[in-house]
Amino acid sequence: MKSLIRGSACCATALFLLISGACSNAETKSEGSSTTTGSGSAASASNEPTPEQIESLAGRYAHYDVVAYQSTDMKTLIISYGFTDLAMKGGSLVATESFCHAEHRGDQPIVTTISDAATSAIKPIPTKVDVSLRNGKLHIERPRTPTGIGIKFADPANDALPTDPSDPRTVDDDGDGNPGITVHVKVTDELQGDIFIARREIFEYQVTQQKNLSLIGTVTDNSEQLIIGASNPMFITRSEWLQVPDLNKSPIVLVPVEPDWDCEKLMNQSAEIFPAVPVVDW
Repeated sequence: MKSLIRGSACCATALFLLISGACSNAETKSEGSSTTTGSGSAASASNEPTPEQIESLAGRYAHYDVVAYQSTDMKTLIISYGFTDLAMKGGSLVATESFCHAEHRGDQPIVTTISDAATSAIKPIPTKVDVSLRNGKLHIERPRTPTGIGIKFADPANDALPTDPSDPRTVDDDGDGNPGITVHVKVTDELQGDIFIARREIFEYQVTQQKNLSLIGTVTDNSEQLIIGASNPMFITRSEWLQVPDLNKSPIVLVPVEPDWDCEKLMNQSAEIFPAVPVVDW
């Protein structure tokens, strides 16, 4: 769940060490970083994988990602947990994302929380992913698929977000009786309340397969949201949140798991298979 409540407290190398240690005792570092760009060099050489190599990627993956944001007066991280299911459909590899839980970390004494019902309402459109070989390692790029949350778009990529809670497109996606989805904000015990938001989720990622078969890379997020109401008018703001340019602070880790894993098992095992929850450190 990106800028509602998502940057990483560690550099990419430290993250790779953490996840490799969690997933495979035989591995001590990540290889084939997905952040390398450019062309014409050995570091960015790529070629087409075989159909068998592409098919080998199919399966269920436990999904962990972090996105770092900042505004003029606050820095924040949104940490998301869920699943990525990769399946062959019509000769292409298709990614389906689902989410279970999201957490917030910030540099201010403000706590924001979102229910698991709201997090699970995020249902990005299943999409074909591009698979290539980079330095002999399988590399996946998932394109952006604009998706409405708390609002029903006719054209998710271009329709304007609502500014009025009575907008007929507004949907109570978390089922709590309020328009859009609800985020609880706590400044102090005396000063707290709820905001109701509508959101266009726009994210993409690229990951590279490691020796332990996990997929590690970075997330790029361009999501948009508006506060359409609040239990206390003082919580209605129009701050602009932008992703921190250093994508090493917005990592994604996909760990192969059995098909029967659900959200309960994922969260019970999260501390063992994923890196430690980060803090704002920039």
